[in-house]
Amino acid sequence: MSTRTERDSMGELQVPSSALYQAQTQRAVQNFQISPKTLPLRFIQALLQIKQAAAHSNAQLGLLNTAQANAIVKAAGKLLSNTDLSQFPVSVYQTGSGTSSNMNVNEVLATLASQLAGEHIHPNDQVNLGQSSNDTIPTAIQLSSLLALEQQLFPAIQTLKQAINTKSAEIGHIVKTGRTHLMDAMPVTFAQVLGGWHSQLSHAQTQLQQQVPLLSQLAQGGTAVGSGINAHKDFAVLFAQQLSQQTGLHLTPSANFFFNLSSQDGALALSGSLKTLAAALLKIANDLRWMNSGPLAGLSEISLAALQPGSSIMPGKVNPVIPEAVAMASVQVFACDTAISMAAQSGNFELNVMLPLVADNLLEAISLLSGSCQALATQAIADFTVNEQHIAQTVAKNPILVTALNSKIGYDQAAAIAKQAYQQQRPIIDVAAELTELSRDELKELLDPKQLTGES
Repeated sequence: MSTRTERDSMGELQVPSSALYQAQTQRAVQNFQISPKTLPLRFIQALLQIKQAAAHSNAQLGLLNTAQANAIVKAAGKLLSNTDLSQFPVSVYQTGSGTSSNMNVNEVLATLASQLAGEHIHPNDQVNLGQSSNDTIPTAIQLSSLLALEQQLFPAIQTLKQAINTKSAEIGHIVKTGRTHLMDAMPVTFAQVLGGWHSQLSHAQTQLQQQVPLLSQLAQGGTAVGSGINAHKDFAVLFAQQLSQQTGLHLTPSANFFFNLSSQDGALALSGSLKTLAAALLKIANDLRWMNSGPLAGLSEISLAALQPGSSIMPGKVNPVIPEAVAMASVQVFACDTAISMAAQSGNFELNVMLPLVADNLLEAISLLSGSCQALATQAIADFTVNEQHIAQTVAKNPILVTALNSKIGYDQAAAIAKQAYQQQRPIIDVAAELTELSRDELKELLDPKQLTGES
């Protein structure tokens, strides 16, 4: 590989000739080889947006000349339009402050900005002016999370909720056997089942939205330890205003930078809310799997779309692949939350030292949940069909229907009817007509499954 010589405060180092990054990034590549996994594109883009806002702010404060600031802003803009991560090779498993990733971005921008400006722009002195990795990386976690919520997750949740509403309008009137403990229970309508899903998603979405205000109070301006050393006294306010303008978010400086640098409480709270959504999606996925089970020996209440052959050995087998994929993604979100929970405990004095791990897991969880919502909406809920004839037969034979007769004949006689109907595999109404003095018309009214759902 062709190389060139770069220098940093520790001396000279050989860097690939094609690299836009410089010596500090190369040291990180050599030092951190635990895993080749790099930080997500969205996180790198957040860092680039931060550098743009910082350059604008420092120019307003007279700390950068216009040519330097414009070159940094333009270089960042060029990188933001490109999804190639080859210039950002630093592993997630690096220094706990994320300094290597901050310097990676600083160096790449310095190289490009120097070319654009026709003068040397230093990665620390100009690109990182008024900043520290210790406030920049927490700010990037907050910014990337907020943008992922607004641009990915919230729209995906809305798509899923709309798919549920549309399906409910189509099949909501159909009555099916309810189940508790996986055992037959009182009947419910599909509208009630789907309405429960919709409400669960709405509550999870509300929890997520409640995390936005804290995440919008930025760490930027705290610099090294929270005191703001080497940043202009007006930098934090100007920076938040500029970043708000760039992103469309409502961002402000934190009321206490020491809090933002030393803790990841905002990320931890968000992760907990993401886990709540994951639990909701796992519940919906499992309901779909159970209702689809069969086609002969299972519940066979619905038929999910056949998307692919289900077995390498059993011809004709079709599996509920989308709910299964969503279930696995949900479990992975639980794992992300565990990692974030452990990382959030690593606030040692003035800095949390597991910031890259928090960033990676938070964005992975948001991405998994966004994809899961879309998949359930478009590949599972939108086009499943209801096996109405089979459902009607099982509802009619459901021994739990006798619950509606308790007030008329008492619990013990109702239980006897239920047992006999189940043993003889006969409809409840036929057995009740034989064992009670209630007329068939009265029994029809009392045992009407639709009425028993509470929906008129």
